Amino acid sequence: MGAGGLLMSGAQGALPDVPSAGSAPGTVELNSPTANLTGFIRMMASLIDEDVPWWYNGTVYAVQGESQNPQALFTFEGMELYRVAHLEDGTFELTGNTVTFFRALDGSWLREFANPITGARNEVGAAVQGGGPGRGFNVSVDGVRPTKLREQIPAAPLRKWWSVAAGRVWMNNDTVYPPGLSAPRAQSQSMFATVDEFNDAELPRIPAVFSSTVTMPWLEWMDMEGKPGHLLWHAAGAKLKSLDALPDEYRQRAENEYPERMSVARQ
Repeated sequence: MGAGGLLMSGAQGALPDVPSAGSAPGTVELNSPTANLTGFIRMMASLIDEDVPWWYNGTVYAVQGESQNPQALFTFEGMELYRVAHLEDGTFELTGNTVTFFRALDGSWLREFANPITGARNEVGAAVQGGGPGRGFNVSVDGVRPTKLREQIPAAPLRKWWSVAAGRVWMNNDTVYPPGLSAPRAQSQSMFATVDEFNDAELPRIPAVFSSTVTMPWLEWMDMEGKPGHLLWHAAGAKLKSLDALPDEYRQRAENEYPERMSVARQ
């Protein structure tokens, strides 16, 4: 996942069409492609020029075959920092940074992993990725496409699965990965917000929480080449008001080891 600046066209602070409350209380209006797009951006990041951090944690499982249950290997804690740029052609670019550290199942930082599959001891690396302008994803009513490959990938209508119940609205979202990456690779993510905040046109960014399930190949530092199977990640987290809301232990390590990733705007 990756992640500058975004200024909406027209007067500063003006927002594009945002979903308005439907005719019935507790509903949301997402009938138009523009409302669907704007709802997606407000849930994921923000409509104004700002870094938007998410904090998350979860567990990584090994999946080795149909005869074995998934095996918990370690946990993780991390941050994704998003920024959305409004482009001259009326589309958006979503860019960002990801910094994830791994923890042992007892909660301590995982620096060396006793691999139960290979019997080896692996030096543990962080999961860090992202990039600035031109290295993110183009987002429009015509779908989500890697910026560098926008012209090579056919346009397809942006479709998100929205649900409303019990005063909450949530969006189911499958991650779009650039072509050519190793398999298996998929992420299904659900983001949740209150209907009242979703329908508040004054909010360029909607407070939200999420949960996701991710299928990924073995991590490179696990040295699992040739071993059948893959990893299953389960994560949950929340959109934060600022980096000040990050847990102290995580923020200190991230700032010490990857200070350049603590803002998208610096890149």
